[in-house]
Amino acid sequence: MLNRSFGFCPHKLTMGTVFAIVLVFVGCCSNVVSLELLVRKFPGCGNIVTFAQFLFIALEGFIFETNFGRKKPAIPIRNYVIMVTMFFTVSVINNYALNFNIAMPLHMIFRSGSLIANMILGIIILKKRYSVSKYLSIALVSAGIFICTIMSARQVNVANEGTEEQGFYAFMRWLIGIAMLTFALLMSANMGIFQETLYKQYGKHSKEALFYNHCLPLPGFLLLSTDIYNHCVLFSQSTPVDVPVVGLTVPIMWLYLLINVITQYVCIRGVFILTTECASLTVTLVVTLRKFLSLIFSIMYFQNPFTTWHWLGTAVVFLGTLLYTEVWSSVQAALRGPDVKEKKAE
Repeated sequence: MLNRSFGFCPHKLTMGTVFAIVLVFVGCCSNVVSLELLVRKFPGCGNIVTFAQFLFIALEGFIFETNFGRKKPAIPIRNYVIMVTMFFTVSVINNYALNFNIAMPLHMIFRSGSLIANMILGIIILKKRYSVSKYLSIALVSAGIFICTIMSARQVNVANEGTEEQGFYAFMRWLIGIAMLTFALLMSANMGIFQETLYKQYGKHSKEALFYNHCLPLPGFLLLSTDIYNHCVLFSQSTPVDVPVVGLTVPIMWLYLLINVITQYVCIRGVFILTTECASLTVTLVVTLRKFLSLIFSIMYFQNPFTTWHWLGTAVVFLGTLLYTEVWSSVQAALRGPDVKEKKAE
């Protein structure tokens, strides 16, 4: 009954819903861990990680979604080209920003600010208007990200207490990283608006979009081929480890990359299944909670520097996110029960 009342899922909690939630938490959280293991050893490995993820998902989609290219797309290719250009740019910039003194916790918090970018571009492009609670939630998210960013900037200065020139250079690299994350955030929001207009015109084709978003950008990685090759060499020179069950010995960085690619696919599939099983509110809440758990695990396990101010900023970001999804209204509606609807019907 609770599931109906809260409006989170259209039906009772099914095995499909539970399975999707498990995929999201296991896949996405594991993906963050594997990414941090890669980045800690080679901070500039973002390009090879992005390429591996795109290649794997494109191959899976080519086989199972397009039936080896025999199935024609429902949405014209020219629209996918525009979408893919934005998607490729966002993915590369987000991963490459880790090479500019951006810590993983700040990276996760900053990307949680997508609500701000979505609202700003929604007002400018789609001429949307929002309720007071929406504006308040965006203010909270902005304040939380601002607090975390300022405190991270101080940590960059403290961590580079060498010569004044070294400290300035490290800080400037950090500012470039912040600028890259900001640009990627706005580009991602613009892509979301573009997708929204496409889906209204042609209908929702999430699996098809997933395939083309990962397949069409593959030639673009030729521009990054030198960096990808260099990291292939570095990965191959890493410490070899024995893979249980299989009985093979592989360099540990390749093992981390394989885990990252598989968990990225599991994460994306989980979110896709969840969107077909439940309302968007549920999806947002599950993804938000997943981000919060990933952040806590990253801080605890990898001992990333995280001050009281960071905790405050994080709490404000997630409070603003929950306020934006109007979870409180859903809870109140559930507590009021079905009688309210019956009175309205009368």
